Order: sequence, then C-alpha cells, then structure tokens
Amino acid sequence: MKVVLDKVFPLAASADSAWQLMQDIEAVAGCMPGAKVTERIDDTHYKGTITVKLGPATMAFKGDIEVLALDAASRSLHLVGKGTDSTGSSAATMNLTAAVQGSGEGCELSGKSEVTMSGKAAAIGGRLMGPVSEQLLKQFVANFSARLDAMNAQAEGAGDAASATAGEAGAPEAAGGAPARPAQAVQAPPAELNGLSFVWAMIRDWVRGIFSHKAHGR
Repeated sequence: MKVVLDKVFPLAASADSAWQLMQDIEAVAGCMPGAKVTERIDDTHYKGTITVKLGPATMAFKGDIEVLALDAASRSLHLVGKGTDSTGSSAATMNLTAAVQGSGEGCELSGKSEVTMSGKAAAIGGRLMGPVSEQLLKQFVANFSARLDAMNAQAEGAGDAASATAGEAGAPEAAGGAPARPAQAVQAPPAELNGLSFVWAMIRDWVRGIFSHKAHGR
C-alpha cells in the first residue's frame, strides 16, 4: 500500500530561520507525532521509533533514517526512513523531500512524501492511510511552525538581553524600556500517533467543507 503526498504550507517566518531548523534532523523528527530519534550514528544516519495507535491496537516501529541530501543552495532535505514493528509482521518506508521556498519575512515549506506500508499495518489502516497521512502532515507543519516561533522568540530575547547589558549593566529592562520577550514553550507532540484522533480531524474537515460549499452556493 503506497500513498504519495505533495503539499505546500505557508510559514510565518523567514526562509533563513526555517532552513536553520530543517538542518536539525532530530528536531525535525520530533515534530512528527509519535516519532522520536533514539540514536545518532553520524551526520546522515539515525535510529528512531514511531508509535501508532489505531483503536485498541498499538504498533511500535523501530527503524533507520538516512539523510540522502541536505542542500544549502536549494534549502532542501531528502531523507529515507525504514522500519518494522516489534513482531516483524508490519513494515513501513517513507521517502521524503522537503524544501524551504521564498524570501523576506514569510516563506513556504513544500514537501513530497511517498509512504509504503505492508503486512498487518496495511491491512488495519490501509483505507485510512491517505487521509491520515494528510492530517499527520498538517500536524507536523504545525509543530514545525511552533518550534520556529520559539526559536525566533528565544533569539530575540537573547538579543534584547545583550542590548540591555551593553547599555546598562544590571538593568532589569531591555533597551527602550521594554522587557526581553521570553521564549515560547513548544508543546511536545504526543508519545504515540493516535489514528482515531486523525479520523476525527478528517470528519471535522469534511463537515466544514460541506457547510463552506453551501455558503458559497447561496
């Protein structure tokens, strides 16, 4: 069972900031619900896990991630992840290409993924694989954007603190009388990918689409 997704999402951040975050493979993996990098072998090879829950069934995949390309000129990332569950009855492969596009204060994150599942995982979630993958990608982008916001806020806070220190040693406020902005907390993705929550999100989007079409049809 294979699903191919090709999406573009806007980001409220500079392309330089987004590219800086994309180069941190462990942080990028942490944006995926249920995923975690457990070991860094070298700059291009990692080991990780992803936990998927579909109703009462929970499947834990362990596998390898290989970074095939990290191109600063095109601000693009290409990686492949392969894994099997603990029983060996299911397998999954993901081929992902992502790139940061644009300039100035705003940019876009484009991604193309090919996800292939076999065995028990494909039998249980095969019919939902496409819609669930799309919801998963939306959540990934939301987490990626949240990390970007926190990273930028932390950088601004550090800059304000440095300016205040340079202007007046021990001053409680940053230059201009404004307090340094604290870094935003990033909400960690759930420890497991709950397939049912994604199904609910799909139903919600479908209902919204129906009412949106009715509104436009008036």
